[in-house]
Amino acid sequence: MELVPHLDPLPIPPVLRPHRGTVTTKEGATTGAGELTVHLRETWVQLHSQLPPTRAWGYEGHVPGPTIEVRRGRPLTVVWRNHIAKGDYPVLAYEVPMEQPPASNRPGRTEAGAEEVKGVSALPPWSVTHLHGAVTGADNDGWPENGTSRNEAQYASYPNDQRACGLWYHDHAMHITRFNVQSGLAGMYLVRDVEEDALALPSGAYEVPLMIADRNLDTDGEGRLSGRLLHKTEIIQRDEHGKNVTLPFSGPYTLVNGAVWPHLEVAARWYRFRVLNASNARVYRLALIDEATGETVTGAVKQIGTDAGLLPRPVAVDGPLALAPAERVDLLIDFSRFRGRRLRLVNTTDKVAPGKPDPGSGLPFPHVLQFRVRPQREYDPFLLPAVLSPSFRRITHENIPHHGHRLVVLTPPGTKGGGGHPEIWEMRETKRVGEARDGIIEIANASGRIRAYERIARTFDDTPGFTVESDAWEQWEFLNLAPNVINLPMAAATPMHPMHIHLTSFQVISRDAFDIRGFDPSLGGTVTPVAPLRKLPVGVHEEGWKDTVQAYGEQRVSVVGQFTGGSGRFVYHCHVLEHEDAHMMRPFIVQPREVTALSPHAGHGGHDNSVANPDPK
Repeated sequence: MELVPHLDPLPIPPVLRPHRGTVTTKEGATTGAGELTVHLRETWVQLHSQLPPTRAWGYEGHVPGPTIEVRRGRPLTVVWRNHIAKGDYPVLAYEVPMEQPPASNRPGRTEAGAEEVKGVSALPPWSVTHLHGAVTGADNDGWPENGTSRNEAQYASYPNDQRACGLWYHDHAMHITRFNVQSGLAGMYLVRDVEEDALALPSGAYEVPLMIADRNLDTDGEGRLSGRLLHKTEIIQRDEHGKNVTLPFSGPYTLVNGAVWPHLEVAARWYRFRVLNASNARVYRLALIDEATGETVTGAVKQIGTDAGLLPRPVAVDGPLALAPAERVDLLIDFSRFRGRRLRLVNTTDKVAPGKPDPGSGLPFPHVLQFRVRPQREYDPFLLPAVLSPSFRRITHENIPHHGHRLVVLTPPGTKGGGGHPEIWEMRETKRVGEARDGIIEIANASGRIRAYERIARTFDDTPGFTVESDAWEQWEFLNLAPNVINLPMAAATPMHPMHIHLTSFQVISRDAFDIRGFDPSLGGTVTPVAPLRKLPVGVHEEGWKDTVQAYGEQRVSVVGQFTGGSGRFVYHCHVLEHEDAHMMRPFIVQPREVTALSPHAGHGGHDNSVANPDPK
């Protein structure tokens, strides 16, 4: 059975606003505070009117969860209360042999050799909620191992002392985030402030959240879609323990706010869309096309914000906009010149025209969302401002505050000791130049000077290697040693890792194309130095404040941010959830400088607060 695109209206999640209270700050000022209790519940949802109901888990029984709205500077305490009963887990998990076109992008699990992932069907309702992008203390951040079971609660305090932006909350439970998020545990969280208020942006019915995610569905014995959520991945090899190593999840059906390929009726005026890629692994290349002509719409879409706040000025979006898992964009669309017409938001690849399927690249259906523009005129007082954020300051190499450096190497699958999985390697400078051995990476700079770095950690359970001083600025460099071309026939195999750092927001300050031929995966180190080839432009669409950055293969991307507003033990990780669950996640510690100075390990491995400078001037 083929589902009819754009048959159903776009669902709009309910809005939760805190119950007002007051708190007195340490300076003696009184400010608004709030409390919310959000219940995790089992639920049944209708993903498409042609489908049977789908069993899911949801915050307040909604998939996605309610949109939480707060004001900057007004603290909020959320009680995440787990009411999910132990029973039949809502997601089936299967692994199938890799095929071309990708089997993972076909419904059901009828392929010969399909294997059920043991243990998933018996998973208990064990969940911990992380507010992605929140500036808060570590004890409120949703540590992956601090899960709650039925009738237990997680208490989290969010200061909301950060610029206006669109955050999101989602499950972050250790080892099973990929399954819990697919079950429905995700929702949006909007922070408002006076700078945003002054813009008089489209609001109310004209501000629409769009949570985009891909899913697969099981089929019954007659090949009909059952509505059951299916996490189907493809086997690429077995590790040294005989376990399957699989590609990240990629599904054929795109859900927007929990509905497959919906439509939205809009007035002929400006709208604001808060767009989130909540997929496990899929990178969306979003384009707006005219349904009648198939041509890309130009001049109507403006990006006004990134993950963590407003851009300084509007940026035109006239072509595909790449959005990786966990990334958000704040968009304005002017429908005024499209009265009575239909536009389509589609996903596309670089191999086909927008709106066309590309099954060989893992895109059997390009549909995302249809806009049906009303024929009549409508009064619209909104005027697009030339300046969005007067407070915005672009960070460059020339004006970075005093800061330290971190080097993180992202290894390709098949690297020695990785069990077939890509890994995060934390690096520290060493004097062992000229040694070709496991865990040693040599980097030559533009002038030919060679520096060597040794691996100090590679899995989640290794000793924390990075200790950051409270309020410090730091430059983190992600060097991805995966080749840009991997002989795997699906979009999810792209060697790009969306890297997310908890607690901080940052700006992308540079990208460099890299010659990675000196890295030998079988050795687990370099035989000759890897080296930058040329500077790459930082796209204007990612020049704002972010908390997730696309780290491409054969590239080094550098980000700069301040670690302020919280302390304790946090994590950073790849936001491909299958990678995160496979330990592509590392802890780091934020603590006051005075505390760090008294550590017996300072500067001696372990909690190493001496920071390398991978890219010296």
